[in-house]
Amino acid sequence: MNLFIWYPKCSTCQKARQALELRDITKDNPTKEELKQWIKKSNLPLKSFFNTSGLLYRAQNLKVKIPHMSEEEQIDLLSTDGMLVKRPILITKDKIIVGYKKKEYENL
Repeated sequence: MNLFIWYPKCSTCQKARQALELRDITKDNPTKEELKQWIKKSNLPLKSFFNTSGLLYRAQNLKVKIPHMSEEEQIDLLSTDGMLVKRPILITKDKIIVGYKKKEYENL
């Protein structure tokens, strides 16, 4: 487990927290380029990056549409709205973890 202990009013702690690069997916969607890099680095199928349990995924009936879309079209779609992207995404120097997988997090 990773643990970050800090005091919110401490400027040094704030700088250290910023180095963690927390990112709100609803305010800062992954770009097409980022998604392409992450997909390649993760060795996961593209479908693993879709939030299949999300309201937006279901509202757009993507379960039916995605199989008929090209990889490029799917990545374009993912880059339009962060709520379509499965989360959390943990990006390290060597690995990409999509979704919370307790064992993988513990192994880091």
